[in-house]
Amino acid sequence: MDKIILTGDRPTGRLHVGHYAGSIRRRVELQNSGTFAKIFIMIADAQALTDNFENPQKVRENIIEVALDYLSCGLDPAKSNLLIQSQIPELTELTFFYSNLVTVSRLQRNPTVKSEIQQRNFEASIPVGFFTYPISQAADITAFKATTVPVGEDQLPMIEQTREIVRKFNSIYGETLVEPEVLLPENEACLRLPGTDGKQKMSKSLGNCIYLADPEEEVKQKIMSMYTDPQHLRISDPGHLEGNCVFTYLDAFSKPEHFAEYLPEYQGLDELKAHYQRGGLGDVKIKKFLNQVLQEELAPIRKKRAEYEKDIPAVYEILRKGSEIAREEAARTLAEVKRAMKIDYFENEEWIRSQCEKYDRA
Repeated sequence: MDKIILTGDRPTGRLHVGHYAGSIRRRVELQNSGTFAKIFIMIADAQALTDNFENPQKVRENIIEVALDYLSCGLDPAKSNLLIQSQIPELTELTFFYSNLVTVSRLQRNPTVKSEIQQRNFEASIPVGFFTYPISQAADITAFKATTVPVGEDQLPMIEQTREIVRKFNSIYGETLVEPEVLLPENEACLRLPGTDGKQKMSKSLGNCIYLADPEEEVKQKIMSMYTDPQHLRISDPGHLEGNCVFTYLDAFSKPEHFAEYLPEYQGLDELKAHYQRGGLGDVKIKKFLNQVLQEELAPIRKKRAEYEKDIPAVYEILRKGSEIAREEAARTLAEVKRAMKIDYFENEEWIRSQCEKYDRA
C-alpha cells in the first residue's frame, strides 16, 4: 500500500513558530524524504467557519496568509498538494455518511472537543458544525486514504475517533477505508510550544505568538520580553528550567552548531542549562542567544515569503491545482464508499439489470 500523508491547519490567522516547530518543519522533511507517494496539505477553511461563521472575511483573508507561510517554509507544490477544504464538496458528503456511525455521547467524551468548547465558552450554545468536527476530520483523512497523519499531541483523540469510524464502517460495509497512523513530533519540546508569556498555548487573542512572517526587530522584541523564571531575580540566583519558555524554545530550535557560532564557551544546551540552574547566568544572555538561533531559522522563511508575495495570483493557482487533484482523489473514495453502502444506484449496471429481471419475471 502506498504511504500517503494528510495534514493541515485552520486559516484563522497567520502561522506562528509553534505551528512551525510542531508540524510544518516536519512536513517539509517528510515531503523531501521520498517515502510518501502522495502528500495532501489542507487549508481547513470549512472547519474554521464552524466557530467563525459570523466572520467569513477573516477566514477568506487568512487562506492566502497560510498558503504563503506553507510555501515560504519549503512546502513544494511539485511534491505536495496544497488544497482548500471547502473546494472539495465530496468531503461534506462523506461527513454526512460517517455521522451515522458516531453517537452524541461519544463526541461529548472526545477530550479535544471538550477542551475546545471550554476555550470558546460555547457551553450549551455549541454550533453543530463545531461539535461534529471530529467527523469532518475523519472525512478529510479517509477521503485521501491517508496512511499517516502528522499531528501534535493534543490531536491524538481526534485521530483515534477517525480510526473508530474507519473500523466501524469497514465492519458494516466491508474493507473500504484506510485506518491512519499518527506521526508525532520527534522532539518533545515541539509537541506543544508555549506562548512567549509562558502560557500553555500560543494564541493570537493572548498576543503571545511569534509569527513566521514577523519582521526581525519584532521577533527580537518578543524574545527579549519572554517569560523565564520569576524567582531568578539576580544573575547569581539559581534558575529553574521548568516553565521557563526560553529554554523550551531552545530545546525546540537550538543545534550544536549554534553554540559553536554564538556561544562557544558552552559545549551545548545541557551545559548552558546546568550553568543557569546553579546560578551565575542572566536571562538576558540566554534570550540574546535564542534570538540569534531563531533569527537564523526564520531569515530564509522571510526571504522566500517576500518572493511569493510578489505574485499572489500564482499562489492562488497553486491552491486551485492542488484542490483539483485532491477533488479527483476524494471523488474516487466517495464512489467506493457509495458502492460499499449500496447507494451507487445509477453507476451499478448489474443492480439495475437485476431489478429489470426481477420485474420481468413478475
